[in-house]
Amino acid sequence: MEIKQSEFVISAVRSNQYPKDNREEIAFVGRSNVGKSSLINSLVNRKKLVKISSTPGKTRLINFFLINKGFYFVDLPGYGYAKVSKKEMESWGGVIEEYLHDRKQLKVIVLILDCRHKPTADDIIMYKWIKHYNYRTIIVTTKIDKVSKSKLYNNLKIIRDTLKLEEDDRILTFSSLNKQGKEEILDTLDSMVNFIPKG
Repeated sequence: MEIKQSEFVISAVRSNQYPKDNREEIAFVGRSNVGKSSLINSLVNRKKLVKISSTPGKTRLINFFLINKGFYFVDLPGYGYAKVSKKEMESWGGVIEEYLHDRKQLKVIVLILDCRHKPTADDIIMYKWIKHYNYRTIIVTTKIDKVSKSKLYNNLKIIRDTLKLEEDDRILTFSSLNKQGKEEILDTLDSMVNFIPKG
């Protein structure tokens, strides 16, 4: 997959605000400060398509980006930031779950984890949500430039064991520093969906 065009379309909180053109969607989700915005910006070859907040946990909206005029990247709110209130956390959970519930355009969910850390309870819940709604999943571990190859190998095994990944769940690796892993992520996404430009 080669991404030549990308543009912000809309921010949404409720399902009646989502795009209604039936283009297929790939959603990105992960803990606050896990590198989600940097990953999306790298995939679309733009530095500032997705704004990188200096305050983790600040993004509370679902953001839709039209890619190659044929499909959407969907940036879901980051979760698990300790300094937000319980009420705010519940609100974000509701926003994410409403999107996941019966969203026929959603074809793949990219769950983003920091390769340096064992998945948290929030990560496990997110993975179970994804499986509950029967979406195809790719796990992308970020910040691989910050660990040795042997440490990365061990950490990937911990991630797989902690999440109890199914056999067909793939774990891909990525570094926003040197873009390592970018092409494999794009090729994997391309193989999992059928993008037909509309209009």
